[in-house]
Amino acid sequence: MTATDTPLDTAELDAIVASLHEHAKEWADLPAADKADFMDEIRGLIADNADEWVKRSVAGKKVDPSSPWAGEEWISGPWATAAALEGYADSLRKIAMGEKPKPKKVRTRADGQVIAKVYPMSVIDSLLMNGVTAEVWMQEGVTPENLASTTAVAYDSPFAGEVALVLGGGNINSIPPLDTLYELVADRRVVLLKMNPVNDYLADVMRAIFKPLIDRGFVAVVSGGTPTGAYLTRHDGIDKIHITGSARSHDAILFGVGKEGEKRKAKDQPEIDKPFTSELGGVGPVIVVPGPWNKNDVKFQAENIATMKLHNSGHNCIAAQVVILSEGWELREPLLEKIDEQFRSLPPRSVYYPGASARLDAVNESYPSAEVIGTGDQRREFVRGLDSTAAETAFQEEYFCPALAQTTLPATDPLEFLRTAIDFANDKLMGTLGSTILIHPKTIKEIGKDALENEVARLKYGAIGVNIWNAGAFLISEATWGAFPGHARTDIQSGTGVVHNVLLFDKPQKTVVSGPWYAFPRSFKHGKKDLLPKPPWFVTNKTAATTGRRIASFAARPQLRKIPGIFASALRG
Repeated sequence: MTATDTPLDTAELDAIVASLHEHAKEWADLPAADKADFMDEIRGLIADNADEWVKRSVAGKKVDPSSPWAGEEWISGPWATAAALEGYADSLRKIAMGEKPKPKKVRTRADGQVIAKVYPMSVIDSLLMNGVTAEVWMQEGVTPENLASTTAVAYDSPFAGEVALVLGGGNINSIPPLDTLYELVADRRVVLLKMNPVNDYLADVMRAIFKPLIDRGFVAVVSGGTPTGAYLTRHDGIDKIHITGSARSHDAILFGVGKEGEKRKAKDQPEIDKPFTSELGGVGPVIVVPGPWNKNDVKFQAENIATMKLHNSGHNCIAAQVVILSEGWELREPLLEKIDEQFRSLPPRSVYYPGASARLDAVNESYPSAEVIGTGDQRREFVRGLDSTAAETAFQEEYFCPALAQTTLPATDPLEFLRTAIDFANDKLMGTLGSTILIHPKTIKEIGKDALENEVARLKYGAIGVNIWNAGAFLISEATWGAFPGHARTDIQSGTGVVHNVLLFDKPQKTVVSGPWYAFPRSFKHGKKDLLPKPPWFVTNKTAATTGRRIASFAARPQLRKIPGIFASALRG
């Protein structure tokens, strides 16, 4: 099949769905140890196909394969997927032994909320991303005593088997395989993966990677555009749907399109009645807490913020969109100038996602004073000084392109500012997928770790980064990835449900990822033991492609002899 869907071969689609149904119970009943063996086999196939995967990705995204930009494809493609396969295999083998997957450590906040430390889980984790930690915060009702009973619940009772339709995301190229794996492992469903037309160039690679499961009838991969998706979402043989995309796509599937779709949505009368999970993006805030930064801090965090926006040419559902600063902070303008400098100094890069140029035009229309850097489809835009009390389009419309906005709040006291900024993010910005807090270690000491955690507890986002881009929750497979829970289907915001989550928690609320303020070797100069150099996902990392390729190779086929080469490349970044 091709992505053109001309003509739509419904008979072929019917046959694929029927075949999956024939094997659904077989997969559901397959022993967990056998499922784990499949994970290992697929991981090896990633090693065999990684070069082709990245080659097609950089071509599809108009990236020079020799450029550091290519590192993004190694890191957010083969590395992320291989790491998840390892995690799923470990969890499945624990289940096979009659156990439940366990986090590294469990603690309980004073308010009773249970928090599971999930990263690092091993010595290798500590070596590869030294100084990075991740915790999964649980929903109300989860206790240390019942945590195990709310983990891997799909394996607690017999299951007749079902078919899940995964509508793959077109931007980050590990999304289709990772979402497929989650349905297979977490919910024991067989999967029909429909590739997004944007990255359909990977359809054959996905078939090669999932070949062992395809051969057994547990997975199928198809191509196609809107007609294919519309047919499959309404197919009687599809039991569950998962989509990565936009709220607009979610509503079109659930309620239909046009005025009739709007009427059904208003009355909460969906056209389909089946489980439907989704990851839909949003307006991502970066909360910059005022503090005693020096010039090196300003430069490094400007690179960090530029990465949050320009990674993948801005085509990320958790890309930074609104930087929130203190109006009276003396380093506000120096930081903005350094961000601007990064936007200007980085090599040109084209937008590739459909509609991106039009969205950049819309930013210009909304904000004629926006700073435009570059021309044509290589533009970057920076909108400064938005009124935090106004109904700005930048606060309610996800740009999904290389455009960054900035606003200020009047508070200057660090804790007061943090509280005000969290209220602003929760109440005025669309979506609840990801947010980031940048706060100096001395400021943390000043306000207290408990006070910082209490404010983090108030943030209604599914992934929160503290001194690290919240996309770390996407990369770390033990973390959960999805919107903050509680959205109604008539106001879906950033979606519902989670993926990744290799420890198979059933009631997660959010993941909090923390990173070091200082990159190595600056960390040692400030008395810190963190060994993470400039992260390989930084858009300013000069050796990102080499480091990413080496880490992906290690993740797919771990060999200790590969580690020195990873460190050598990372330190040159």
